[in-house]
Amino acid sequence: MVYLIGAGPDSPDLITVKGKECLQRADVIIYDYLVNESLLSLGDSDAEIIYVGKKSGHHSMDQKEINDLLIEKAKQGLTVARLKGGDPFIFGRGGEEAVELSKAGIKFEIIPGVTSAIAVPAYAGIPLTHRDYSSAVCFITGHEDPSKGVSSINWDAIARSSGTLVFLMGIGNLDKIAERLIANGRPSDSPVAVIGNGTMPTQRTLIGTLADIDQKVKDADLTPPGVIVVGDVVNLRGHLNWFESRPLFGKRILVTRPEDQAEGFIRALSELGAQYLLFPTIKIVPPASWKDLDRAIDGLSRYDWIIFTSVNGVKYFFERLNGAKKDARHLKGIKIGVIGPKTKAALMDRGVSADLIPDKYQAECVVGELESHPLDGKRVLLPRPAIARDYIPTKLKNFGAIVDVAEVYQIVQPEYSQAQLGELFKNGRIDMITFTSPSAVDNFLALFEGKSIYEEIPNVEVACIGPITAQKAAESGLKVTVISDEYTVEGLTRAIVEFYRQH
Repeated sequence: MVYLIGAGPDSPDLITVKGKECLQRADVIIYDYLVNESLLSLGDSDAEIIYVGKKSGHHSMDQKEINDLLIEKAKQGLTVARLKGGDPFIFGRGGEEAVELSKAGIKFEIIPGVTSAIAVPAYAGIPLTHRDYSSAVCFITGHEDPSKGVSSINWDAIARSSGTLVFLMGIGNLDKIAERLIANGRPSDSPVAVIGNGTMPTQRTLIGTLADIDQKVKDADLTPPGVIVVGDVVNLRGHLNWFESRPLFGKRILVTRPEDQAEGFIRALSELGAQYLLFPTIKIVPPASWKDLDRAIDGLSRYDWIIFTSVNGVKYFFERLNGAKKDARHLKGIKIGVIGPKTKAALMDRGVSADLIPDKYQAECVVGELESHPLDGKRVLLPRPAIARDYIPTKLKNFGAIVDVAEVYQIVQPEYSQAQLGELFKNGRIDMITFTSPSAVDNFLALFEGKSIYEEIPNVEVACIGPITAQKAAESGLKVTVISDEYTVEGLTRAIVEFYRQH
């Protein structure tokens, strides 16, 4: 079976549900140049990945070779996902491939995709039809050279049409397209939009007329891929520009949070228009030894309090608790304190309700809340990372508590190649770096120490969760411009939005 799948435009979020399902069951994924490569991760980890992209001046495979490859893989009894940008039947040569599959007796299925001809103008705030402006739309290839002797395009008909014209892959021929339309009767002051990198955080939209749009595109150095829209509907962009008007649109924000904890943060940044770059500077791994935690779990009934200072502390504690054939029932009679709402939620996921949570989510406030409880002679368990501030255990001991610190995880520095580090800040690519812990700051700077790029980092805006992380960043010479009052990634996101609203 061969699935001819439309991947949609650049944004990976716009693939259809069925397209995603077919990718997940494929043995082989054969994909094109305009496909967002992040979609490949939807496939099975054992799937064979084959790139057959074609772009101007370079073809990794010609069309016959691609057709033969599809037939060959299918005849091996494999399920093949042929992933094509946009829709396979809109200038995607999907029809040609389907014909060859049919001739070879190969079963195939067409999975339509969101064509960039529709999606990209929509993301630019341009409806292709509108009752007051246009009742027809025409999709035209922009690849054909309008100056060639014989054209397959009826320029006279489309120029005189009152409908919307959409040219795909035409930025390189924009001057000739405009000339041909004007020569065949389209008014030179007809509104035109040229949209580059449509549906992505790097989207750029230029507005002009047939008379001046080519020069505007050249002046702005707008390069392919792009979509050209000609017609009065372009004027509606002033009212409908929803995508590029989002508060973080176009901002490139570096996220240093661990990958398995960054999903919510990067989703929020994306929805607000930012282009995020995930660059974890800390990695959470089990401790070198479980000895201290196992001893504590073996004698859980001795404890009066357990204080959790992170979601990871909760995770590893309960994994080890379950491994000892115990569960939440063994916490009966023990009071539980947490540092913030995320840690509280992690506990609730395991059926345990926190007895103490401070108004502000930092160690000092946890201690402040505990101060009102009788702690003299009480035994407290503190599951925490191997390296952490000693503020909580020191203060609790001053209150007369017996504190057992158990290491439940380590924070280590991931490895990156020199090429990855050098590419990160190339051409001023980063607008802001975000840090959610002091260790993230230390590990980030350690990666770049002694390298020429280090001199550029202090000039980049820095956003931190809370004053402790901000102090660490400032002491390291970074320009801290955003400090969230609420010590969560949601609070940090709001603080970043407010910063860019004011600046």
